[in-house]
Amino acid sequence: MYSIDVSLADFEEKVVAASVVQPVVIDFWAPWCAPCKSLKPILEKLAEEYAGKFLLAKVNADENQELSAKYGVRGIPAVKAMVAGKIVNEFTGALPEGEVRAWLESIIPSPSEELRLAASKMLAQGDPAGALGLLAKAHGLDPGNEWVRVDSAEILLEQGESLEAQRLVDSLRNPEVLKDDRVLKLAARLKFVQAGSAGDSEASLKDAIAANGDDLDARLKLANLLIGQDRHAEGMDQLIEIVRRNRGFRDEIARKTLLDVFNLLGGQNELVAEYRRKLSSALY
Repeated sequence: MYSIDVSLADFEEKVVAASVVQPVVIDFWAPWCAPCKSLKPILEKLAEEYAGKFLLAKVNADENQELSAKYGVRGIPAVKAMVAGKIVNEFTGALPEGEVRAWLESIIPSPSEELRLAASKMLAQGDPAGALGLLAKAHGLDPGNEWVRVDSAEILLEQGESLEAQRLVDSLRNPEVLKDDRVLKLAARLKFVQAGSAGDSEASLKDAIAANGDDLDARLKLANLLIGQDRHAEGMDQLIEIVRRNRGFRDEIARKTLLDVFNLLGGQNELVAEYRRKLSSALY
């Protein structure tokens, strides 16, 4: 089935989640809309013709006004293409079939992108090695596709191959890729993983701190190690303690590192809000 009706209740599952593995074309329409009646059959015909290269999701705008507001629908028909949870292209009003077809070609993935999508699906099924194999093929087809390198770096980092993951991140050049939140978080996480993997064990660092609470170098190393293991709260506790004991230590590195962790976790995260308060208390 290449064409489905969706509503607010199943939009996240059938549209947003589905867009990770294939482009989803969202058609906002209404029964009273004459242009919708001419465009809808064209979209349905092309969905069948393209046979799974995209999914057509039809949303009754009158019955799903919350979705219409969320996605900025101001006139209908409104057609939006979603890839990996983000709107990547759109148009408003009825278009002739030739123009709709040309618009679709702009969002249909290249062979390299198709392999990326297949790799994402394979990874979700628990096969990171298989996903890396598909990504290697995707890189061979299109060495300039930097998102292939980002996908590979994320998998490698999860497998403990931080040096190879860092090499891939260091090879990125596209400004749009480099400033993407996903890439910024990946780079921040790599920084913590590598800082925490250099040298002392967790046990030896805790022993050093137990022997001397003012061993701030040990606290900093422990913080990096814990954050690199995704034990964010434990790591940030060490950073807060450094700020309390010596705010200016190594040019305020504890405060600056906390800001890096906040960026890594995302500004709306509840844990971030909690530790922002703790940092403010420690500073003032």
